[in-house]
Order: sequence, then structure tokens, then C-alpha cells
Amino acid sequence: MTDVSQIITSHDTYVEGVPHDAFAALRRDQPVAWTTEADGGRGFWSITKYEDILYVSRHADLFSSRFGIRMEDMDEEETEARRTLMEMDSPEHTRLRRLVARPFTPRAVADYEGVVRELAAEVLGELRGREEFDFVKLVARELPMKMLGRLMGLPNEDLDWLVSRGDALIGNTDPEFTDYVVDQTDTSAYRLLPFRSPVALELFEYAQRALDERRLAPTHDIITAILQPNAEGDALDDVALKNFFTLMVAAGNDTTRYTMVSGARLFSEYPELFSALPSMDVAAMKTLVDEVLRWSSTTMHFRRTVTSDTELRGQTLRAGDKVVLWYVSGNFDEDQFVDPYRFDPSRTPNDHLAFGLHSAHLCLGAHLARLELRVMFEEMARSWSRLEVLGPEERLRSNFISGVKRLPVHVTWR
Repeated sequence: MTDVSQIITSHDTYVEGVPHDAFAALRRDQPVAWTTEADGGRGFWSITKYEDILYVSRHADLFSSRFGIRMEDMDEEETEARRTLMEMDSPEHTRLRRLVARPFTPRAVADYEGVVRELAAEVLGELRGREEFDFVKLVARELPMKMLGRLMGLPNEDLDWLVSRGDALIGNTDPEFTDYVVDQTDTSAYRLLPFRSPVALELFEYAQRALDERRLAPTHDIITAILQPNAEGDALDDVALKNFFTLMVAAGNDTTRYTMVSGARLFSEYPELFSALPSMDVAAMKTLVDEVLRWSSTTMHFRRTVTSDTELRGQTLRAGDKVVLWYVSGNFDEDQFVDPYRFDPSRTPNDHLAFGLHSAHLCLGAHLARLELRVMFEEMARSWSRLEVLGPEERLRSNFISGVKRLPVHVTWR
């Protein structure tokens, strides 16, 4: 399996696109496959079948998050220093999640629709009269960025800088986004920082200032909300707060952006679908958004660590082994999805694996991301009668995030 290991783990592979053929071969021949790491890592088990990904996700007692969610190996000191909500198991995970989840509940997010629509219309309005532009830079990057600023009460003039810092973290394998490419430069000096990047220090400093300001003058935003203790008097310390802020800036922007770009590509490939958007009701739009989420599979994997010897599909997994859940494979599993390589905007049911669904680690921002995608797609269809991709896309160099950095488009205004 050496060749397949190199294909699915190499960051360079994904510059050309997701290697769906390699994942299909693994699902068919070795759904639980030992995978070597080209960078000298100790290797891991690749889990590629939908059913097995669910099993691992639902059994945190056997497959823990607390030792890291990325492929890389981390010692105990690194693990503790870089721990966020995602690198926790219950009860610690449950406690922290309850402290930060209030602004992201379905009821809370439903109240944001007016703001999201206002910002989406603003983003598109700024483009009025332009027919050719980079969809990523001027549309998909803008809405999540503006919404992040509105929710967190951050100055508009800071947002572009914050998002660029988030790009440097999430895109820490792409030399366009960072000077500290993890597999090309020595990042050992930053091993105690998120994503092994000095950029995290800049975000920590910014977050500390924002926290101090809210303590002096509370406002109606998420930063103020997560500073408040719960009914039992429990509250987060500043280390946890700064880690959460950094997670919001990095993960809260990129994944929605890249999924939105995937939607734009699909609307170009299926112009009849784009033409039909204005007549779709909310339910149909939500179904469409879920299929875009499945199709894009923006977060391609997360890792777990085996806590005690166990078996899966006849393979013996030893305590301490790394296990990588390939969501990008599970979302195209032929045993779960009928004709999975066909984009079906009315696919029902559609229990895809985006956001870590069906597990305790369901993404906090899942409801907000769905809302932003739906509203932006609706506003695009109201503004444009046609959207066409003009040239080849430029993809992110990453085996973790499936993303498009540039997408030149031509639009026809209504």
C-alpha cells in the first residue's frame, strides 16, 4: 500500500484535486489500511468506509481526541500547550463546549439571518458592474470574514489581517500562505503553538487585547458572552479563551469559504440549477446546501488515537496507534450514498460527514455555516442570472483542507 499511502498523504497530491480513485480503491480492498508517512512519522490506520468512520467517531472511549486531531505526532508538552475544544474528550470536552456553545445554538443562529443577508447583499453590491473577478477573494472570503467581525465585535479595519493570519495557520502547508511551511522548513521552535506557527502568537496577543477590552466595557458580542461564567459559576481561563479565539478566526472562516467556492463551481457546471435557485423554497435550499457540503468535503480528515487494543474489520489496532478518519472518502462511499459521484441537489437522505456530524465533536459553527451558504447562494441567484468559471482553479496545497485559492469567474447581472 506504499503507493496509495504516498498519494493520500502528500500535500502536493491535492493541488491537482482530491484522489478519489485512491480512496475508492482503499474502500474496496483495504478499508482499514496501514498508511506510511513520507515525513518520517510513525504511520497510522486510514479509515475510509462511512460505517467505520461513524463507529470510531461514536466510541471516544476507544478512539480519543485528546492526543491530537492532525496526522502529526506530538509529545505530551506539545499536546497540552496546543489543546483546543477539538483535542478533548468528555467530560472536559462537554464542560468547555457548554461554556462556548450558547451563541451557536440553532435558535441563536436563526436570529442571525437578517445580518447574514445584509452582509451578503453588501458583498455583492460592492461588485455591481464588474463581470469578471476572482470569486474566492471578492465573494467567498468576504462574507465569512464580515460575519466573523460582526459576531465578535471586531473593527472592520482588522478583519483582513485577522483572516490572513487564519489562512497562515490552516494553510500551514502552502507556501503562498506562510513562510513556515511545516514539511519544508524547521518549525520545531514553534512546536508549542497551534499549527506550529509563530502566527499564533500574533493572534494570542490580539485576543488578549480584545478580552481585556470586553472586561472593561462589555458589549453584545461573542467575546463578551464567552467571558461570562455559567449558572454554576464555571468560566474559561485566558489560555482556553485565546485558543478558542484562534480557532474561531482560523476554522470559522476557511471552511465556509472553500465550501462556498465549491458551490460556485457547481453552479457553473449546472447553469440550469443556478437558474432554478430563485424559485426554490427554504427546505429545497437547505437540501442543496447539504449536498454541496457532502460534495466539497472541505475538512478531509481528523485523527483519533487508540486507547486500548481493539479490532476493526479484522485488523488489530494497538493502544497508541493513530487512526485517521477520511471524511472525504466516507462522503463518497458507495454503500452509503446512491451514485455518490453524481451531484444531486435534491439528495435525501444525506447524512454526510461534514462538520463531524453524528459525534460529540459536531462543529460548533455548523448551523452558522449552513446559514451563510444558503443566504449567499440565494443572494447570488438574485443578483446574477449566470455564473461561469473562466479558467483553471488554483488549489490549496494541503491533505487536510480541500480548498480553492483562486477561481476566476464571469457573471451576468440581472
